[in-house]
Amino acid sequence: MVKPLEGLLVVSLEQAVAAPMASRRLADAGARVIKLERPEGDFARGYDAVVNGLSSYFVWLNRGKESVIVDLSRAEDRALFEELLDRADVFIQNLKPGALARLGYPIEELTKRHERLIVCSISGYGDTGPYAERKAYDLLIQAESGLASVTGGPEAPARVGVSVVDIAAGMNAYEAILEALITRGKTVRGADIRVSMFDCMAEWMSVPLLQGENGFPPKRAGLAHVSISPYGVFQTADGVPILISIQSDREWAKLCREVLEKPELATDPRFATNVARVKNRPETDGTVAAWFAARDHESAIARLAAADIAFARVNDVYSLSTHPQLRRITVGTEKGAVRMPAPGVQLAGTTPEFGPVPALGEHTEAVRREFLG
Repeated sequence: MVKPLEGLLVVSLEQAVAAPMASRRLADAGARVIKLERPEGDFARGYDAVVNGLSSYFVWLNRGKESVIVDLSRAEDRALFEELLDRADVFIQNLKPGALARLGYPIEELTKRHERLIVCSISGYGDTGPYAERKAYDLLIQAESGLASVTGGPEAPARVGVSVVDIAAGMNAYEAILEALITRGKTVRGADIRVSMFDCMAEWMSVPLLQGENGFPPKRAGLAHVSISPYGVFQTADGVPILISIQSDREWAKLCREVLEKPELATDPRFATNVARVKNRPETDGTVAAWFAARDHESAIARLAAADIAFARVNDVYSLSTHPQLRRITVGTEKGAVRMPAPGVQLAGTTPEFGPVPALGEHTEAVRREFLG
């Protein structure tokens, strides 16, 4: 199978989650990715040791890459770094702002010296503004961007349960790199891409921000939707939580008619529109809750499915592990094969292949010989 990015060389001076997410997507698409690590390794290697002694984060984010140890205070390693950049199509880095310049490699000089090189820099707050020099990690940006304030239940803000800021930054970087590659095909020139974790999350916060600025600040609602009703979790008689989602007045009428068996509620002024249902949420949710409380989960699910009402079980990670819709891939590591969730995109008619997760410095000597002779 020919992959779309075969023949491209990506050099990534990366750590943690955001930049490795971007470079892993490029590796999945066929690019050769050389991951430059400090002598002690990407610190994500030490986040945990739950996958046969390896970090779950590192295994997730680093398949298909080559690991090369560099110490840019050493002349030999600087020579290797410069030779890699001479041949690279893409360079990714997520060091603290200014760190690369202090090492003698300001981004502006790199883009002048390598006109075809696409440089992508990921930082917490960007290169300008009062926070530009701050260190930033995922949860810090969740807090600073206001995301935590709209996450969790009424009693307290909460962290999103995955590294959502890092993932957002990595995916934005990946998309921008692909756009730059298309543009380079037309102009023969590279690009200087700057990705701010704060900007990525602030843009995702557009709806809560617009609501708040227009006098309707969102309230934390746990497993419920602050703008739509009924859209939340209801307990069945046997204690199983089921989440339903009613997206339109037409769906509400169908729920009333085919599930609740109270068709008159569809035209009741208190419930006829979503705005009215949200305004009268206690009554709306109370009516639905009473229906769920009167039957077990199997009969509730059967009725919802028959009426084509959107619903979901509230699963945990163990339920995900055995979920009938879960697709998996097998990835090699230094400690053996790991079965993990497959990427979200499938290309019809193809069987994707994924490279192994590298051991620290596994490719150092081979890459030195190839690029320095």
